[in-house]
Amino acid sequence: MRQAATTLTFRTSGAGLLEITGPVADWVVAQGMRDGLLTVFVRHTSASLVIQENADPAVRSDLDAFFRRLVPEDPHLYRHQDEGSDDMPAHIRSALTNVDLQIPLLDGRLVLGTWQGIYLFEHRRAAHRRDVVLHLMGE
Repeated sequence: MRQAATTLTFRTSGAGLLEITGPVADWVVAQGMRDGLLTVFVRHTSASLVIQENADPAVRSDLDAFFRRLVPEDPHLYRHQDEGSDDMPAHIRSALTNVDLQIPLLDGRLVLGTWQGIYLFEHRRAAHRRDVVLHLMGE
């Protein structure tokens, strides 16, 4: 059993989903493992990770719009507003999604469905630099 790990850094342009499948898959292939398990972990409390459809961009905008309705940026609803009115809503949206994903590796490729992509889900309005840790175990 082998292990490999790295940190990839992504710049977001504000709230929404940023596809990171390509850089993640490229790193996995470079490790030369055939079968295993990849853990993807975002090191932030106001961003998250999701696996979502990668064909129709409307899915991503609809998902972002849904979370904005589900967790509104209403300053009367939250005490924590240290970094602005989108601060606490970003934490709640992150808590409702995932900060980590596990994806199997078979025959040297990530086992994602035809229309699945890995997305960094930025929950803050402003652009941010986000670190995503990859940990691969396999043979």
